[in-house]
Amino acid sequence: MAKLRKKGITLLKILVSAALLYFIFTKIPFKEVWSSLKSVNPLYLLGALLLFIFSKGVAAFRLNMYFHKIGIPLSSKTNLRLYLLGMFYNLFLPGGIGGDAYKGYYLKQHFEVKTKRVVAVLLLDRLSGLLLLFVIACVIGMTIDAPEVVSFHWLFLACIPLSIVVFRAVYARFFSYVLGIFWKTNLLSALVQLAQLGSVLFILQALDIEVATREYLFIFLISSIVSVIPLTIGGIGSRELVFLYGALWLGLEEERSVGISMLFFLITALVSLAGFWYHFKKPQPDTR
Repeated sequence: MAKLRKKGITLLKILVSAALLYFIFTKIPFKEVWSSLKSVNPLYLLGALLLFIFSKGVAAFRLNMYFHKIGIPLSSKTNLRLYLLGMFYNLFLPGGIGGDAYKGYYLKQHFEVKTKRVVAVLLLDRLSGLLLLFVIACVIGMTIDAPEVVSFHWLFLACIPLSIVVFRAVYARFFSYVLGIFWKTNLLSALVQLAQLGSVLFILQALDIEVATREYLFIFLISSIVSVIPLTIGGIGSRELVFLYGALWLGLEEERSVGISMLFFLITALVSLAGFWYHFKKPQPDTR
C-alpha cells in the first residue's frame, strides 16, 4: 500500500508539472522561448554554474553544522557526498526515497541519534533557507519602483524583522538544543541565497538582459519559495509559472522570463547529476 501511494503521488506530481508546462506554452509559444535561449552566452552560463555549485557547497556546510550540534560528527567530505545524493534523489528519483528521507535513514543507520532530532534539523535546514529567501525578497521588493509593488513597500519592511523574530522564537521554544548556531546557520543561508542570486545575474547576462534586474531577481526569489511546495517534480512547472505571471505583472518579457527559469533548472539538474555516482557507491560514514 505504501509503495502504491508513493507511485500515485509521483504520478500526480508528473501530471501537475506537465499540465503547468502545457499551460505556460499555450501562453508563450515554445519556439519564442527557444529563440531567446539559442543566443545564450556560454561564458556567463559557466559563471552561473560555478556560483550555484558554491551555493550548494555552503548549504551542505550549513547542514553539517546542524548534524554536529546533535552529536553526528560527519566529515565534510562525507556530508557533501550525502548532500549531492540527496539532490539527485529529490530531482531524479521523486517516486523513490526522497533526499531528506534518505539522509535521515543514512544517519540513523550509522549513528546513535534520536530520530526526532534528525528530522528536526533537516526541517530547520530547509526553514532557514526559506527564511532568507523571504527576507531577501522583501529587501529587493522595497527597491522596486513599479506601481504594482510600491504599495507593498511598508508590508515588506514590516515582514523582515517580524519573520526573523518569529523564527527565532520557534527555535528557542522547540529546538533549544541547536539555538547556539541560530545566527551562524542563518548567515550561511544568506550566503547561499546571495550566491544563487549571483547565479541568476549571470543568467541575465547570458541572455543579454540589462534592464529590470531587480524585478527579475524578485520574481526568482518568489519562484524559489513556491517551488518548495511539493506539488511538482523538482519545482518543474511551478517555477516557470511564477516567472510567467511575474513578468506579466511587472511588464517584463515573458519568453525571456521563462527562459531564465529553464536555464536555472538546467543548472540545478546538472549539479544534481553529480549525486548519481553515490547512488551506486554510497558515502562511507567518515567522521574525520
